[in-house]
Amino acid sequence: MSFLAIDVGNTRLKWAHYASPQPGAGLLAHGAVFLEQIDHLAETDWEPLAPPSTMLGSIVAGEGVKRRVEEQLEIWDIAPRWVVSSPFAAGVSNGYDHPNRLGTDRWVALIGARHRVLAMGGTPRPALVVMVGTAVTVDALDETGRFLGGLILPGFGLMLRALEMGTAGLKAPTGEVRDFPTNTSDALMSGGAHSIAGAVERMHRRLLAHTGQEPVLLMSGGAAVKLAPITDLPFETVDTLIFEGLLALQSHRLAL
Repeated sequence: MSFLAIDVGNTRLKWAHYASPQPGAGLLAHGAVFLEQIDHLAETDWEPLAPPSTMLGSIVAGEGVKRRVEEQLEIWDIAPRWVVSSPFAAGVSNGYDHPNRLGTDRWVALIGARHRVLAMGGTPRPALVVMVGTAVTVDALDETGRFLGGLILPGFGLMLRALEMGTAGLKAPTGEVRDFPTNTSDALMSGGAHSIAGAVERMHRRLLAHTGQEPVLLMSGGAAVKLAPITDLPFETVDTLIFEGLLALQSHRLAL
């Protein structure tokens, strides 16, 4: 009973084919494509896969993109299912003012984080979940599994484009993150990285003060590596966090 997990963001579609729909299941295959390439999945990446029995996806890219993905899924006899954020699911409660308005990627990542924290054993700890993509989200989860709230910031690319559009003469090649940048390229990249790292560190301090426990810091997303050298906080990079949340949700649904 294999399972296909799909994460459709603002820029890319990522997928993972698991041997079964449960946390810790064996990974059979995985991949990622830019949204412009979705219409070829059935004849390229997905063509050699054994037909999955079920699928569950998270999508933030809109209805048009969802329809294109579902067209590709027609190569298999499975019903497309997409996560909708809810007040409670798989051991996590949603503290958003309007729970259904929380982005499904954030909701699923929080569920993945909660199950990862519980798998560590011992007394459950709070978690800070950071996803670095087109946008950056910094979400706080307390030790009981309640989502307290979080931040949304522009990602590296959006920050750089905003500066290029609003400031004359700041177009420059991609730079590096430096402690003391001495050229415009490095100054731009370092400014973005340090602003994101500062937001993470402030949220970490607030979550520690709120719960009285050291939070587990989990980072995910393609650009998370840029934060690694500049934060003094211990953290774990988990590229599969959304997939882990989808596995937990599917397993919970089957157990009901």
